[in-house]
Order: sequence, then C-alpha cells, then structure tokens
Amino acid sequence: MNEWFISRRGLANGVISAGTAAGGLVLPLVLPNMIDRYGTAKTLRILAIVFSASLLPMLPFLKGRLPQAKVIGPSVKEDRKWAKNTGFRFVMIMNTLQGFGYFVPLVWLPTFASELHLNTTNSSLALSMLNGASVIGRLSFGVLADYIDPWLLAFITLVGTCLATFVGWGVISYSLAGLISFGLAYGALAGGWSSLWTGFVRSVAQEDPRLSTTLIGYLMFSRGLGNILSTPITAALAHPKGISGLPGRLGFEVGDGKFESVIVYTGTCFAGAALIAGVRWIFDKSSRKVNPQ
Repeated sequence: MNEWFISRRGLANGVISAGTAAGGLVLPLVLPNMIDRYGTAKTLRILAIVFSASLLPMLPFLKGRLPQAKVIGPSVKEDRKWAKNTGFRFVMIMNTLQGFGYFVPLVWLPTFASELHLNTTNSSLALSMLNGASVIGRLSFGVLADYIDPWLLAFITLVGTCLATFVGWGVISYSLAGLISFGLAYGALAGGWSSLWTGFVRSVAQEDPRLSTTLIGYLMFSRGLGNILSTPITAALAHPKGISGLPGRLGFEVGDGKFESVIVYTGTCFAGAALIAGVRWIFDKSSRKVNPQ
C-alpha cells in the first residue's frame, strides 16, 4: 500500500480496514443460523472453504509497485532512529490503551444482550450494526487522515468513544434500541482508529515504504496485546454488584450490575488514550507556532 499510494494513503488504508468491518456486518447475522443447522465444526469448515476460495485467487495481484533489486549487495544495517522518536512513543502508548478498550464491547456485547433477554436475532443485529457503522467510520477517518492532523483526529475519536461507552453503553443500553444506538455510535467512532495509523507513520517514516510497513506492524502488535489481554481482565471484573433491587433503567445495572466495572474499565482506557492525544496535539501545535516551517 505504501508504494502505491502517497497523497491518499489514508483513504487507501480506510478502504482496506472497512473491508474487514464489512465482513463483521454480515457474519453475525449468518453464523447463528448456520451453527443451528450444521453445527459448529461443519460451519467452520464451510467458512474455511469459502474464505480460501475467495482469497487465494487474489494472491497473484498482491505485488509492489517498485521492482525487486536484481543485484544483491551487502546488507545495510537497519536505522532505528524511529525508536527514539518521542512522537511515535506517544503513539504506541496511546494505541495500546485504545486496544485494551476497543475489543471489550465486541467480546461482551452478545453476553450483555442475553442479560437483556434478547433473542439470538436481536443480539446478532446489535453486533452487526456496530460493525456496519465501523465501515463508515473507517472510510471517513481514512479520508480525513489525508488532510487533518492525526493527533486532532485521534483526540476527537477517543473522546467520542469514551462518551459513547459511558453514556451509550453505561446509561441507555437497557433495551434493544439503546443497545443498537450504542453499537452505531461506538462503531462509527472507535472503528476508524486503525485508519489513522498512516497519518502517524508518515511523519516518522517519511516516504520509506519499508519503514512504514515496519511501524504499522508494531502498531498492530501493540493493539493486539489489548485484544489478547483485555478479555481475561474484563472477565475478572465482571461480577454482579447485588443491585437487583434498583429499577434497572441503566446499562450499568443490567445483569445485576455485572457489567458496571467492565464498562468503567473500557471507558477509562479511552479516556487515558484521549488525554495522551490531547496533550500531544497541543504540544505539536505550540511547537509549530514557535518554530514555523
């Protein structure tokens, strides 16, 4: 991607990211019926065949724009100046915090819906709407990343996601309508996060496609840590609070308060990441005023 796109690299990244979310729009609606009809093992085999048949024919088209060097010279020692770049260190910390919060609703939404006594179709609909809104978010933030300071965009999406978590999930998600509203807001705001990566990487790697790919790999790794570790963390937090006597008109109170700590944890991760983004954006803006280029 870094070889083929320069001025609209954010848009290209947004389209790629939106493709993965598009799959999440369809699968939650299809999988429950397939599992009921064929069982889990056979359903997984069918999906494996479908994915392989769809992706394998595309492999010959995945090639770089620049030709491979025909003469192999002595290996060049990798320049790791980027590891000392303060801005990229901020990005890594912020990205990791976002990852520790982002995957929590995706994991817990079906369980949360079951506590609302929703049927399988409605539970799948809520998750599908989240992924559908994520398609729009990834495309939108991908386009904006080519024109607007990525730190400002990061601050906006993180603050919005934090509010969506505390208000959308914690307050109004006591019904199907509230849960779908939360899914739409969360998907549109949080889903576009990975579309901002090219904006952060561009300032560090400049136009070096190899370094750009390396840095995006590190961002994927740090976010993957959140994907792996957030589930056991939130599982340890998910305990009933003994508040069944309350009227239950808040998302915090669903399941006898079982999800209260999970929601607070998720929102706090986004709040911490938003603080980092805001501080860095103000710092960069002040630096440009002092040292205009």
